Amino acid sequence: MTHYVDHGGSGPAVVLLHSFLQDSEMFAPQIAALGDAFRLITVDERGHGRTPVDGPFTYWDVARDVLAVLDELGIDQVAVVGTSQGGFIGLRLALLAPDRITALAVLGTSAAPEDPQVAEAYRGLGALWATQGPTDQLVDMVTTICTGAMDSSAWKIKLRALPADRVTLLMETLVGRDGVLDRLGEISCPTLVLHGSADAAYPVERATEIVEAVPKAEPLVLVDGGAHFLSLTDPDAVNPPLRAFLTANA
Repeated sequence: MTHYVDHGGSGPAVVLLHSFLQDSEMFAPQIAALGDAFRLITVDERGHGRTPVDGPFTYWDVARDVLAVLDELGIDQVAVVGTSQGGFIGLRLALLAPDRITALAVLGTSAAPEDPQVAEAYRGLGALWATQGPTDQLVDMVTTICTGAMDSSAWKIKLRALPADRVTLLMETLVGRDGVLDRLGEISCPTLVLHGSADAAYPVERATEIVEAVPKAEPLVLVDGGAHFLSLTDPDAVNPPLRAFLTANA
């Protein structure tokens, strides 16, 4: 069963999809800033937060999980906001159910498959996690890549509590994902792409590829000094353009 929270409100529905090894709580800044105007729904993606996982899966599977949540809530159409991994899922949602996705905003994400050398490095990190556990060095490495200089002490507590076999499974889903670059022209909804100039996981080129390929993409919003988990680390720069986009398109 996919765990979600419907934060309520009478405005247009917006689903918020979190990043790798995060959970719905990473969108606290957006819930505080946007909850007055939108019905926000946060989803714990498969294997994250309070949503279980029982074997290998793909981000297409998670996109279908999200559609099942919408069915349960009786929501026909929704805007989607996804950060990093959440962006992978958002792109797939827009391809799977174009009639249901009114708008898409992706932050710090990519439509390409993982670079093979990066994938192998991440698999090595997962193997170390499995054999040595969440050492300070490994946890610091993950949080530095994702959140930069932000104080991630609360997230580190959650990371250390994750079962090692789950981290390995989630890592393989991440690095083994397929690319959707060649299908971006099929995305028919208005799309906003935001990216941090200091993103340590994906270069700005990954964002530019999406903007250039999606027919109704807005101009790229580049956040100076922004880190990879952009919605969490740089909400003051993210929330105003995100609010304007959702107001116009959700």
